[in-house]
Amino acid sequence: TPRSSSFPSGHSASAAAFATGMALESPLTGAVLAPVAAAVAYSRVHTGVHWPADVVTGVALGTAVALATRRWWAVRTEEPARLGPPAPAPALPEGRDLLVLVNPGAGRDDDADVIAAALPRARVIVLDPDQEFTVQLDRHVAEHAPAALGVHGGDGTVRAAAGAAASHGLPLAVFPGGTLNHFARDAGLLDLEQTVRAIEHGQAQRVDLGRVQVDGSGPDGADGSGPDGGPVFVNTASVGGYPDSVRLRERWEPRIGKWPAAAAALAAVLATASPLRVSLDGVPTAVWLLFVGNGRYAPDDRVPMSRPRLDTGTLDVRYLRADLHWSRTRLLAAAVTGSLAGSPIHVRRDAPALSVRVRDGRVALATDGEVLAEGTRFEFRSAPGALTVYRPVDQEP
Repeated sequence: TPRSSSFPSGHSASAAAFATGMALESPLTGAVLAPVAAAVAYSRVHTGVHWPADVVTGVALGTAVALATRRWWAVRTEEPARLGPPAPAPALPEGRDLLVLVNPGAGRDDDADVIAAALPRARVIVLDPDQEFTVQLDRHVAEHAPAALGVHGGDGTVRAAAGAAASHGLPLAVFPGGTLNHFARDAGLLDLEQTVRAIEHGQAQRVDLGRVQVDGSGPDGADGSGPDGGPVFVNTASVGGYPDSVRLRERWEPRIGKWPAAAAALAAVLATASPLRVSLDGVPTAVWLLFVGNGRYAPDDRVPMSRPRLDTGTLDVRYLRADLHWSRTRLLAAAVTGSLAGSPIHVRRDAPALSVRVRDGRVALATDGEVLAEGTRFEFRSAPGALTVYRPVDQEP
């Protein structure tokens, strides 16, 4: 029996938090788990390692943490987004004339074989991890002149392929293989069999892309840069604290894992960051973070999680103001209380375009979770219906 302080009961807190969290997602599952959590709590008293007050307080603490976390962090909807109108795309039986480029660092080792088995007439190429992805992408598209382009990988890989597909006027087939797959989830492209059916029947729809010009033009060799005006992004772009946190995450990830590294990096950046002085559409201000989403994101008052539509022709512009008194403290208070949408610190608007001028020198630009370039002038705009993606027509909400 421990001789040190036992207040509160950690086992009871963990059990209550887990059961409460499950109940928020699925009331029936929560009801099944509640007796198990209660048994865990009772066992701490029965075995003599905690007083009843320790257990009661632990249960209250765990339940409060679960409820507060739901308030801080939104739950992502699994309903696919509404895409744009149907778009002409070739029907490719068994993947004939389809070029599929596979990022070997994404997904399972046998994913390329699974795609090849589902589409036996497609040309499936596993790219060289030691060479630049975009260089290989452009080379293979020029060499094989496909009727459509397919890509297997995470959001960064999909972004590069989307830029190439839009530039060459090719429909895109997405086979997600990343950790998060935000674009594939929003567009309803997670099911291999449904994507294969859409390819074979020529079913496709248009979706919006975001574009950004850096210092007047797309950077040399940037993903998707071309005559249409700079690199594309399929999900989000940002300047300010987020690109710095991405770099820290990439540095720490090999040692502590992706999710702990991401959380630690974001906390470190927000704790030590200096305000970024910018002009937004010619209006001077200072921000901690600038977020630009391709299409409208939800929810408004917490971390953006998903998009109900990918055909709005607008950008979701959000930024955290640093030009108000006690802005860092007010930001923390709004985040903790879940009142970010009503706080003057948080600004959100929809716009077809956004012009950003940085007044303190060059800063990094991150697109779809990767640092893309540095600059002092960023011109963001929505490109409505710029990308055609294969998706079965019966998936439209």
